[in-house]
Amino acid sequence: MIIDTDDLLNSIKESFKNIKHVKSEEIPDIDLYMDQVTTFLDEKLKSSARNPKAEEKLVTKTMINNYAKTDVIPAPIRKKYSRDHIFLIIFVYYYKNFLQINDVKTLLDPIRENFLDAGGEFGIEDVYKEVFDNLEASFSKIEADVTKDYEEAMKSFEDAPKDMQEYLKLFNLISKISTDIYVKKLLVEKMIDSIKEHRTDSMKESEE
Repeated sequence: MIIDTDDLLNSIKESFKNIKHVKSEEIPDIDLYMDQVTTFLDEKLKSSARNPKAEEKLVTKTMINNYAKTDVIPAPIRKKYSRDHIFLIIFVYYYKNFLQINDVKTLLDPIRENFLDAGGEFGIEDVYKEVFDNLEASFSKIEADVTKDYEEAMKSFEDAPKDMQEYLKLFNLISKISTDIYVKKLLVEKMIDSIKEHRTDSMKESEE
């Protein structure tokens, strides 16, 4: 098995350059029909996808309908989706990649309840900007961490069979990154459980 490890590192760094988020000012200031929403999001999110050239949409009608049915996002108004809808859908798009949909709902419920249709006050767009405006610094840190993992992995398995060394180095790199993902996912789930517990306690207190 022959793996060009130098090319792999270049590919990893290039992937970071391709990761883009949808800027708030890019989101249309008019309500959109479903087809317009899926087309808009597909165009904006495609460059960061695993396979940018794939024909299937990243956000489908079925997905959005299911989000509305399970109350993750509000139902459309006269079959149209507002900017607030789209902010929420983008949040769901990212979180659903590593969280169960009920956890996504728990995480976003306070956003829905407090910051939708803010009417000029602090709203979901402000939340969205605060989160995504700081992404570049986060990406730089993650890239540095991945590069460090790569350098460590490339020094491993020197005593393994020659024809398997490159594969094992790659396996080690994947394991290092996967461990990081696993631990952080556990932490995120615990924080979401804390949100859920706090909201449950608050509801009990209000009922009393």
